[in-house]
Amino acid sequence: MLDKVKQSLQEAIAPIQDGASVMVSGFGDAGIPFELMSAIMDKGLRELTIISNNAGTHETGIAGLIKAGRVRKVVCSHPRPAHSDVFANAYRAGQVELECMPQGTLAERLRAAGAGLGPFFTPTGYGTLIAEGKEQRVINGKGYIMEQPLTGDFALVRANLGDRWGNLTYRWAARNFGPVMCMAAKHTIAQVNRIVPLGDLAPEHVMTPGIFVQSVVAIGGER
Repeated sequence: MLDKVKQSLQEAIAPIQDGASVMVSGFGDAGIPFELMSAIMDKGLRELTIISNNAGTHETGIAGLIKAGRVRKVVCSHPRPAHSDVFANAYRAGQVELECMPQGTLAERLRAAGAGLGPFFTPTGYGTLIAEGKEQRVINGKGYIMEQPLTGDFALVRANLGDRWGNLTYRWAARNFGPVMCMAAKHTIAQVNRIVPLGDLAPEHVMTPGIFVQSVVAIGGER
């Protein structure tokens, strides 16, 4: 019987090891898997590459890992949201690397990886520092730069409902990068508010099919 449900956060993150690249869903504070991030902190993982929309806020989640010296590099589109002093201080001190890109480029790199596509051309960033070191072309009078698909060893996402096959639904804006990260990662771990019986999720309501999810763990509550 196919059952991807894990009994604890620790069991869910057990496959993650030092040096892994980890995608983390979230936009602002919506959809961030805070409980999974806390479990990573407790496990003591180090030298992580974090792929996310931003570089963390306050001292929780991604910011908490950076403050504890667990993150080697951040790949994101918005490293300086409000209350991002932890990242800023670590970056200025040379304690963490940064790869920054436009938000649409981040989303499309994830989507390309999940769809099994190769590099793609985008006009966004042409003629700027973003284009340095990348192939550039002018097509029909318009400049483009070539971007690579972006994959990761793991994806940590926060969903609303899940079943034992790994099918997921999200709550409102908490959906954000979750679906494309699930597709782009080699191993997806989803924390959900509630696990429902198989068949309770109408097929047309499933936002991430279970084929892209390896582990589901229930943490309860709403966010």
